[in-house]
Amino acid sequence: GWLLFAALVVVAAFTLLPIAIVVFTAFKSVADVNSFPPTLLPTEWTLANFGRIFEELPFARLVLNSFLFAGGVTVVALAFDSLAAYVLARIDFRGSRLLLLAIIASLMIPFQATLVPVYQLVADLGWIDSFAGLIAPRAADAFGIFFLRQFFLSLPRDLDSAARIDGASEFRVFRSIVLP
Repeated sequence: GWLLFAALVVVAAFTLLPIAIVVFTAFKSVADVNSFPPTLLPTEWTLANFGRIFEELPFARLVLNSFLFAGGVTVVALAFDSLAAYVLARIDFRGSRLLLLAIIASLMIPFQATLVPVYQLVADLGWIDSFAGLIAPRAADAFGIFFLRQFFLSLPRDLDSAARIDGASEFRVFRSIVLP
């Protein structure tokens, strides 16, 4: 038991080392950061770096941009991915298997292969240096569609049938039963 505990402590310390380096570096002076050989602990502790973040960078705006980008991508991707996944999981139509295979096949295309065409499309739309240019290319994700489809398949269809008997539309079944 003690040997296992010691091994876990060593693995945890090794895993947390990069975080410790970042935290301790935040309290180092510029001379300590640039010194050779590097040290883990600062020779003199300082809070000046935290003030410099707000003086030299528009830090609040950068954090807001990150939240807007991440929140926008999450909301838009959830809307599109969940709608597509619901259709592929619950509605039988001609070509649904072919469409699913195309979505799965698109997972094999590396991001780097689509980088230039996506950039050209964003530039043609005039969305360079805008949130739309960041969010729109990530509006629908093949992995998100596949992942949600697999989850929707695991839900019992009896819930859908019961909602339809009660008069729910297809979108109401999606919104009130399947998505939550």
